[in-house]
Amino acid sequence: MDSKDSPTRWRREPLVHFLVLGAALFLLFSWVGGANEGGSSEVLVSAGQIELIAESFARTWQRPPTAQELTGLIDEHIREEIYYREALAMDLDRDDTIIRRRLRQKMEFFTDDLQAAVDPTEEDLRAYLEANQEKFRVSARVSFDHIYLSSDRRGEQTRSDAEGLLARLQRQEPGLDVDGLGDPLPLPRRYPDAPLDKVGSRFGGVFAESLVGLPVGTWAGPVESGFGLHLVLISDLERGKIPPFEEIPELVEREWRADERTAAKEDFYQTLRRRYSVVVEELTFSDGEAEEAVVTEAGR
Repeated sequence: MDSKDSPTRWRREPLVHFLVLGAALFLLFSWVGGANEGGSSEVLVSAGQIELIAESFARTWQRPPTAQELTGLIDEHIREEIYYREALAMDLDRDDTIIRRRLRQKMEFFTDDLQAAVDPTEEDLRAYLEANQEKFRVSARVSFDHIYLSSDRRGEQTRSDAEGLLARLQRQEPGLDVDGLGDPLPLPRRYPDAPLDKVGSRFGGVFAESLVGLPVGTWAGPVESGFGLHLVLISDLERGKIPPFEEIPELVEREWRADERTAAKEDFYQTLRRRYSVVVEELTFSDGEAEEAVVTEAGR
């Protein structure tokens, strides 16, 4: 054996690895065993839990589990319970962001379940619609054609060109090829039954708002957008409105439940918060250096 290899060769021996691993496992099991002392060693799988396990399997696979499958599911449930208890005994749940978030979710589910059990009356929903009308406003819809004139191409002549072209369109000159007029723009020239808010997202809010004031059935403009100037022919305009309750009772109830759920969560949190005195450490900056300040806040 080469003498210079002897100090490190033992580290590669499988027997040494086995002994080190065995010692680590011995320490781990000693820790786990000590952590569980004084706790309950009974794992009870009730008939109700078995029914839930079987129902969960049936929802997933659209059939009940066989006896062998159910036995395997119960064994897996027992394994999970044992690991769960030992993990708690070893404080493995502490300072774990994912576990903290999941526990917060479960607390919030309490209020969700309670709120879901409350059914609003028609009077409640009508009052909610009256107090939150803008939530239910239906956007105006417009059908229009447009001819685009580019200020980048035409410069100072853009507006005078638009006004001259508008006069020709309003005179309805014979043989006038409307589709060939104007400058190219990578957007459709015709918009049938378009929601006004979608038009605004495409051309800009000023353009969309201007359409509502234009006459129907005749060319008008010029109307300014984020691209330039447009001549517009409105063929149909349906103004925005708030539908009557009879047309949207399901929508009103859905929004009512969402708002009530949010309010219930906040009330529940504030109730819990009043049980605590909250201390927040902040950093204040003076002359470029951070100085630590402690702010104490009584539970609200």
